[in-house]
Amino acid sequence: MWIWKKSNGNLGGRVNGSNSGSLAVYFDNCNSMTTPASLVLYEDPIQLNTIGNNNEEESKEMKSSSKTTTGSFQKDEILNSILPPKVWENNEGNKFMQYASKELATRLEVIRVQELLDSRLAERQARDKDICPVREDLYQQCFDELIRQVTLNQPERGLLLLRVRDEARMTVDAYKTLYDSSIVFGIRKQLQAEQGMSDMEEEIKALEEECKSRHTQVLELQNKVTIMEKREIEIRSLLEKKRKDEISFLKYQGQNLDKFLKSVSG
Repeated sequence: MWIWKKSNGNLGGRVNGSNSGSLAVYFDNCNSMTTPASLVLYEDPIQLNTIGNNNEEESKEMKSSSKTTTGSFQKDEILNSILPPKVWENNEGNKFMQYASKELATRLEVIRVQELLDSRLAERQARDKDICPVREDLYQQCFDELIRQVTLNQPERGLLLLRVRDEARMTVDAYKTLYDSSIVFGIRKQLQAEQGMSDMEEEIKALEEECKSRHTQVLELQNKVTIMEKREIEIRSLLEKKRKDEISFLKYQGQNLDKFLKSVSG
């Protein structure tokens, strides 16, 4: 696991013949210490306590020396407030603390940070596009390292960058909250729709049955109308035939009466 540390000959050494500045070293099994990897440059770990031993005096001396190695006390306090020290415990129960490095950054160290960022992105298989927690975490570490470098040169500018970082994180967190709430809202609406689906299906079935019954009623009424029209036509034809027969009978009777009258008068 790779971490940035200050080179002092204890856990580091020379890289490519260079013994100045900061460098990336690998903790194999130094006192069984384990610390999360970070792109931020940290000083040597300070052992806070040891199981079975009370090393308070040594811890106090190491803390005081770590705070006063470089720069003024005020600058150290600002840097520690921006980048709080890391505290962790190893498998043996020993607690360790690491403060952010107070060493000024050089152009070579900035290039190393960039190379380490690229290697970490490739090592952890971060995605180039879309949402990627791995890429987000590594770029946050890189931005914290830039804030550390800027704070050592000008604390006011570092505090301003801290405000920018916090505002960016708040914005991202707000978008995450909005995304989570939208997902919850969508799931709730989907559950409500699924719960009301059975009622809707029953209502659709009832309406379909009612539509079928109404259609049957329409067919029955149409048949009745057809039958009534046929009966009306038959009745009308019978009445017309009867009327014609009566008219023809009356005409015949009138003709016979005319003949009878003529025969009587003649």
